[in-house]
Amino acid sequence: MSVEVRVPALPESVADAVIADWHKKAGDRVKRDEMLVDLETDKVILEVPAISSGVIREVRFNVGDTVTADQVLAVIDDSAEETAQAPATPETSPAPAPSPEKKQPSLELDEDVPVSPSARKLMAENDIEVSAVRGSGRSGRILKEDVLAYLEKSAQPEQQRHAEPASTEQKAEKPRMYEQQGGEGRIEKRVPMTRLRARIAERLLEAQHNAAILTTFNEVNMKPVMDLRATYKDRFEKEYGVKLGFMSFFVKAVVEALKKFPAVNASIDGNDIVYHGYYDIGIAVSGPKGLVVPILRNAEDMTLAQIEQAIIAYATRANENTLAIEDITGGTFTISNGGVFGSMLSTPILNPPQSGILGMHTIKERPMVVNGEITVLPMMYLALSYDHRIIDGREAVQFLVTIKDMLEEPSRMLLGV
Repeated sequence: MSVEVRVPALPESVADAVIADWHKKAGDRVKRDEMLVDLETDKVILEVPAISSGVIREVRFNVGDTVTADQVLAVIDDSAEETAQAPATPETSPAPAPSPEKKQPSLELDEDVPVSPSARKLMAENDIEVSAVRGSGRSGRILKEDVLAYLEKSAQPEQQRHAEPASTEQKAEKPRMYEQQGGEGRIEKRVPMTRLRARIAERLLEAQHNAAILTTFNEVNMKPVMDLRATYKDRFEKEYGVKLGFMSFFVKAVVEALKKFPAVNASIDGNDIVYHGYYDIGIAVSGPKGLVVPILRNAEDMTLAQIEQAIIAYATRANENTLAIEDITGGTFTISNGGVFGSMLSTPILNPPQSGILGMHTIKERPMVVNGEITVLPMMYLALSYDHRIIDGREAVQFLVTIKDMLEEPSRMLLGV
């Protein structure tokens, strides 16, 4: 009996997907729920498992092909008779002769080594064995950046062998990654834009063209929050198994400010303004392929510990390219923390269709005048970018002041005043 493996349903905002990597090929045996193929969308990597055990009779798309929802990816023969037998090539199966497609076996030799889909594809294209690359991801996971670094390192010794002619395989490999520009030592690397990066670029341009973006600034004294963290950080970590960071305080402050100024939590749909009666806060996280924004659903009901636990879980999954589409879709407001990279001040761009985004920045000790006296305080600049079509300047300024007040008196957030 033949079983068809189809492209799973895609969300409304995702029109299609690209075949990123096949873990099996026609003729291979596969077990139920074993990963069969990776699909790359403009948001996440979708892993499609085999829905039945058997022999893969047909693979209908190649790596790089574009597919849409419900298209047949592969056909599995799940009959017990054919599953027990090898594919109908008895002459070749007993004695594995050297195959020209060396890339597939080389990747299967190290099944215990975690490899991201994009890294696996790049390694297959360049015939690189898993054992040759050291992974920098969680649990030694090999990321695309690790493979690119390996390729750059491998190319350097070959360039120095002027007397040794390059092999045919080396000549074929080089154009995929590099282009000589003339002049000794002038090499540029040309890498195709990933679908995620292309989607990020598209959405940023969309935000700039379709919204009246304005940014207002303020500064906040972080000493009260830092003192509170210093007092309770050890007990907090012991109780909840996670460190007490700054982001949970900002999420709580943002939720309280959104309650007071619902226009900042709203979005435009045609000629209508949609006021959301819930607070789904997006947290911008940097992943191997670019910026993603996983969502804290109903953040108003979350404790500080739950927020910190969720953020760490999302950051880990973003680094491993395992975020699901439902993790990053929706959201009513976004927080971006450029301070972790040392940013002093910036103007964040809206995340459509949201109408507001808060930018956090690095904390710096600065001389401040308090009650007529100069004192040194840990200060942070805050930036609120907003859609001026539905948010007035007064609302935006008061919204940011509310966040400032909450952070400078964190007990207010705990007491709800």
